[in-house]
Amino acid sequence: MYVADSRSSKAPVAPAPGPVRRGAALRSVPGVVLALGTVSMITDISSEMVNAVLPLYLLTGLGLSPLGFGLLDGIQNGFSAVVQLAGGYLADRRGRDGSARHKAVAAVGYGLSALCRPLLLLVHTVPLIGAVIAVDRTGKGLRTAPRDAMISLATEPAHRGRAFGVHRAMDTAGALLGPLTAFLVLRLAGGPLLADGGERHGYDAVFAVSACVAALGVLILLLFVPNRQRADAGSTTAPTLRNSLTLLRLPGLRRLTLCAVLLGLTTVSDSFLYLLIQRRLGLSVNLFPLLPLGTAAAFLLLAVPLGSLADRIGRRRLFLLGHGVLLLAYGLLLSPLRGLPAVVCVLVLHGSFYAATDGVLAAAAADAVPVEQRGAGLALVGTGQALARFACSLLFGALWSVVGGPTALAWSAGALALCVAGAAVVLRGSGPPGPGRPSRRPRRRSPSRSVREPGAPVNPERP
Repeated sequence: MYVADSRSSKAPVAPAPGPVRRGAALRSVPGVVLALGTVSMITDISSEMVNAVLPLYLLTGLGLSPLGFGLLDGIQNGFSAVVQLAGGYLADRRGRDGSARHKAVAAVGYGLSALCRPLLLLVHTVPLIGAVIAVDRTGKGLRTAPRDAMISLATEPAHRGRAFGVHRAMDTAGALLGPLTAFLVLRLAGGPLLADGGERHGYDAVFAVSACVAALGVLILLLFVPNRQRADAGSTTAPTLRNSLTLLRLPGLRRLTLCAVLLGLTTVSDSFLYLLIQRRLGLSVNLFPLLPLGTAAAFLLLAVPLGSLADRIGRRRLFLLGHGVLLLAYGLLLSPLRGLPAVVCVLVLHGSFYAATDGVLAAAAADAVPVEQRGAGLALVGTGQALARFACSLLFGALWSVVGGPTALAWSAGALALCVAGAAVVLRGSGPPGPGRPSRRPRRRSPSRSVREPGAPVNPERP
């Protein structure tokens, strides 16, 4: 693999209206994005290998109670959201050479997750397993913001949507390959799923292979991903924790974070959505494990096209449209339609929602954050959205227990519709919808401004 240095002496050029040729699309994605996508894909293979067998391993292999498993699941889903803030702040801190520490912090995050894989072979109690999962989620939280910051800083502002789409597509490919790899390892190791709590050598083989795969991802990061940010990429003043926390004073970032939180509070978690699909649409219980693969497949196919579309029509606009697609999925679940075609339609809409919002939100946030605090700004938006979705899971679960799943979904759909309308009002006039939209009357730039660091904002946010 060869990763070229993407520092360019040419100013970013907004794409011309009309369809973009495939060759031009590939050239607009820097090598560092492809390298980071490879790291994420390999790491996701390792993570999903463990996630595919961990519930059954804990409940049947170790005899863990459902309450203990619920506690561990809460740690796994909620812990990394808080750590993102620390990861973004630490990544923006500059070293002695004047460069930011995005790669170093990301390497620590990937390394922590890789170290946790073999530890699962040694721990067999709830507190110790919870500690290992907490360390793994710490690694995920540390690496998310600096990784996205490196993607945004290495990419021309006009093509950030496509770059994030490529990265998310590669990441999702890992999520698809992970369970399949775990299945093959179990078959080759000769170990059954241990429903009777018998020998654990099949699971041990999965954990060992997962550790090796995760180590390969860390090695690729260290060898092929350079730290792009230079001391002259923005302000030379070292960012402080206080300045990182006051980034919400920026109008564009504040509005975007507010919308991400509001929409996250009305986004039903995947687990609840899959349960509703199985119960409402009459899906066989034997096919239930395939539902996440359907969402991931749609996400994989649509991430790059919708990322490119975001560069053309505006990232904030596509972010809102993605939640409109999710609203259609809710409506289809509440409709009288049943059977496999309805299941496929809901999964395609669900995957389209992720393709239109996941990487697109990161690209939109990068437009509103100064270069020297890119990691902290992306962490603020990501943490707000993750905590809101975690709160939504708790609220939806409580509401399901009181009024039932379909009624709870109907209330959530109504709240989502109101939040989409409110977010459209909040984001209106919050700056350009995306740097990729060409202006109708391009102005000639002076020679002194013809050179710009990749990732520098095209239109600075006005207070």
